[in-house]
Amino acid sequence: MKELTLRAFSGILYAGLFLLALQHQYSLIALFFVFGIICLAEFNKLIGLKGYLSYFIFSVLYLSVSYWQLFLQNNTNFIEGIQILHVLTIFVLLFLIKDLFFEKKLPLFITKRYINTTFYLSSAFIFIVLIAGYYKPFNPNILLGTFILVWVNDTFAYLVGKNFGKQKLFPTISPKKTVEGFLGGVFFCCIASYFIAKFTLTLNFTSWLILSIIVSVFGTLGDLIESKYKRQAGVKDSGVIMPGHGGLLDRLDSIIFAAPFIYLFLRIIIYVS
Repeated sequence: MKELTLRAFSGILYAGLFLLALQHQYSLIALFFVFGIICLAEFNKLIGLKGYLSYFIFSVLYLSVSYWQLFLQNNTNFIEGIQILHVLTIFVLLFLIKDLFFEKKLPLFITKRYINTTFYLSSAFIFIVLIAGYYKPFNPNILLGTFILVWVNDTFAYLVGKNFGKQKLFPTISPKKTVEGFLGGVFFCCIASYFIAKFTLTLNFTSWLILSIIVSVFGTLGDLIESKYKRQAGVKDSGVIMPGHGGLLDRLDSIIFAAPFIYLFLRIIIYVS
């Protein structure tokens, strides 16, 4: 009972901070900067990366893009820089997906560690705040809808998998995840996308339906990739900052991995509209 109470309290606190931060662009940027530092610390511990260079890289990238988003939106140099960062991020994430299908350990030589902290983790928080700033003036409903999709996917993948799951998804990485659970998460995400489209008044239903599939697929991959890092490090959780849940990285691993692909889809919508 005590553990359940702690889990509920930390979950409510986390959700409350997020919902409060959505009220203003400055508070949202500040919150995800703090979240980024915490997740980076947890990830560095998983991969055995010491020193402050990764924090410096994250801070420079995150604060530069945040400044551009707030004050210099028409600066072509920043726009081109974000596009380069986006391409490099997608490229690195595709390699991480590839590594899931091999039994070998994820390579952890020093250059690879900095590549992962920069393009797997740090850049993710940049694309999260860019998703929130998709509309001008500031309208964070796309980011809110995305997080709701993540929560729906995680919840129903767990419930369906627990009650009906038989076929293991990636047994060597996450023995509890099942194909049935994954499909259940996708199914209920698609249903949720209808209500999100109706009540957020942002994207149309077709766009939210596509986003629900992106969130389910890449969110699940993000969870599996973090699980592989934890298994390689020999730990159950990435940290202890959220009692009953583990680390903050454990709570954000899905959106961290999915964010660059979500932003890619939003950019495609702009170009084709």
